[in-house]
Amino acid sequence: MKVGDKAPDYLGIDQNGEKIYLSNYKGKKVVLYFYPKDSTPGCTAQACNLKDNYSLLQEEGYEVIGVSIDSEKSHQRFIEKNNLPFTLIADTDKELVQQFGVWGEKKNFGKTYMGTFRTTFIIDEEGIIERIIGPKEVKTKEHTAQILK
Repeated sequence: MKVGDKAPDYLGIDQNGEKIYLSNYKGKKVVLYFYPKDSTPGCTAQACNLKDNYSLLQEEGYEVIGVSIDSEKSHQRFIEKNNLPFTLIADTDKELVQQFGVWGEKKNFGKTYMGTFRTTFIIDEEGIIERIIGPKEVKTKEHTAQILK
């Protein structure tokens, strides 16, 4: 997916097993952020930055939805542990990460593996991708400031 593309309406299943559709957020801008794994340091820092600034994001017309390949149960624990006020999509079949082009080969400490690239898509009120904050750009502890820039 790239800037100017229409984002898919069906996003997947959330932490409660509910189907989530982008059309449910019509009239709002959506911060759709993809992250590698629940309860890891960088992902927790990013989620908590968004949580701490959630009311500001809402005042600016944004809704936040996180996506990782973790399970619903893992998302429930992550939300409870960190008091996250937003929805997390459990993309266990990797359909959404592949559709958005954020799944691929990664390297860490000399090991190569498949994983999710930390990427945020800003989607406008009509469901069009307005901006992308890519894997090399995301600052987990300053992510809200990047979104509102």
